[in-house]
Amino acid sequence: MSNYAVSLNQNLRLEEHECELCIIGGGLAGCFAAIAAARRGTDVILIQDRPMLGGNASSEIRMWVRGATGFCNKETGLISELEEKNIHGNPTLVHSLFDATLYGMVENEKNIRLLLNTSCCDAKTENDQIVSVTAWQSTTYTWHCVKAKIFADCSGDSILAPLTGAEYRHGREGKDEYGEQLCPDTADTCTMGMSIILAARETDHPVKFTPPPFASVYPTDEAFACEVGDNIHAQIRNHNVGTDKTNLWWVELGGNGHSIYDADKVGRRLLANIYGVWDHIKNRGDHGMENWDLEWVGFLPGKRESRRYIGGVVVTEQDLLSGGHFEDEIAYGGWPLDDHNPYGMEKNPYSSIPSQMIPVKEPYGLPYRALYSKNISNLMFAGRNISVTHSALSSTRVMATCALLGQAMGYGAALAIKYKCLPKEVYPTHIGELQQGLLNDGVFLPHIKREISALTRSATLNLSDADRDTLWNGIERPRKEYGENAIVQKVGDELIFRFDKPQYLDTLRLRFDPDFSRESITPNKKMRVYAMKLHTGKDFSPVRVADTIVKEFSVLADGKEILCVKDNYLSLVCLPLRVSAKELRIQWHKTNGAMVVRLFAADLIHQ
Repeated sequence: MSNYAVSLNQNLRLEEHECELCIIGGGLAGCFAAIAAARRGTDVILIQDRPMLGGNASSEIRMWVRGATGFCNKETGLISELEEKNIHGNPTLVHSLFDATLYGMVENEKNIRLLLNTSCCDAKTENDQIVSVTAWQSTTYTWHCVKAKIFADCSGDSILAPLTGAEYRHGREGKDEYGEQLCPDTADTCTMGMSIILAARETDHPVKFTPPPFASVYPTDEAFACEVGDNIHAQIRNHNVGTDKTNLWWVELGGNGHSIYDADKVGRRLLANIYGVWDHIKNRGDHGMENWDLEWVGFLPGKRESRRYIGGVVVTEQDLLSGGHFEDEIAYGGWPLDDHNPYGMEKNPYSSIPSQMIPVKEPYGLPYRALYSKNISNLMFAGRNISVTHSALSSTRVMATCALLGQAMGYGAALAIKYKCLPKEVYPTHIGELQQGLLNDGVFLPHIKREISALTRSATLNLSDADRDTLWNGIERPRKEYGENAIVQKVGDELIFRFDKPQYLDTLRLRFDPDFSRESITPNKKMRVYAMKLHTGKDFSPVRVADTIVKEFSVLADGKEILCVKDNYLSLVCLPLRVSAKELRIQWHKTNGAMVVRLFAADLIHQ
């Protein structure tokens, strides 16, 4: 048996594995890192300590996916692929089917080996590199030892930091360090807290609620300050529950303690509080909720912050507010700086403000250098544990931003494997390849345009010069007004590529309008941000595939049909052609409801 950092009981089974990339953590960041790397041919093992994937977005926790605000700033890439697949197969937004959609995306990748219910508990390092990690699978009572070339920590809690000696921070920097507005005067160990939320459903008849005996008691809105537990007082915030109303995010505690070591203790208090809030809504005052029934309560708190790694650069509040102009930009954010009070819903002598917020004026870029360890040379990370200050984390922590970071990190790891280099050596040598690869995969980078292939530019199109230039301008969404950066054709029209002589055509890439307005997807405003449901009122409407996405089209090479797509629901389509031809025709047959075809890109690439 190999030497292990932990002493393994010889009577329990041990499985040993080898791979190129081992990822710890199966939230959105970890899942998309695994998928992005696997699609580049990397052999991946994904270790997740829960029975399902998705982290805070999973049906265990059900926090809403949130990201960049502002005009047409919605995240694309794998995060939109997941949403579009979920909309198509799960229009009523059943949360277990959301779990299944994400699980299916991971399971569909033949280069991913998934270990669920498996907790990383030790690591072996030599010099400045991780050699292996050891994990315990609770459902099979089995130890797993994984050796890899690169390890990635997407656990949120940065479990590999204390196990490997990787440099990290925990808590808030003081103002003297970076001069940030949201920092306290002196550094401390406070973080943002964790939350438990609930889901409710409106019925057509009165529904009674009897709280469990451990529930907190909140008598009135005016006197929402009673002793709970260890003489801790609470303060109420917006508790208007409904389809397009609050998710009770403010039922939050634990930032004034230790977000990891106190997690179970805080979770028990949160459970009492969330049941107490529902008791208050149902039984203590007139809230108009007589016909609402409690459908689900989470038992696993969702965390906002714990350990943050120190990487090749530390991203600060000023970087975000100035637009994040990094030459190694690989993702972006745009949620406001949103620094939650570490005391959460507790009354405290410092502040009753639930969150200090500073809006960002534009989407800010995030650098690749924030995704790899400063001192452990084969360690990468993505999600809420990247190399940022506490103040910057208050924005970058939201899940759509974390999803982009995961996709970028996975692609970056794949390039490190491809070129047999360390993660830090991807920058600057291969950063252009990483950026263009992400753009090809549908990710938007605010300060970088997608390059159009020489083969595509050599073609003659049946378009005006203006439309051709728009189609190939490398910007795949509106930036100032709707309709910008797209061409419009009618159903029944054709898009034709012609070449002087036969050319080998590998892959056709089409970028349809995903309906950035979101109006054709749902009338419910919460679901327009991201198609996830928590509370279900009678005003809830099932979501539908964006009517701007082309549903049916054909592809012809030199007059012969080589592809006929019948039920497309994805805004980014990459179709393998593998033919030689002088002419390629795309015929639009049917959209998912729109009167016209709005196209941001159509070109030929090599996958």
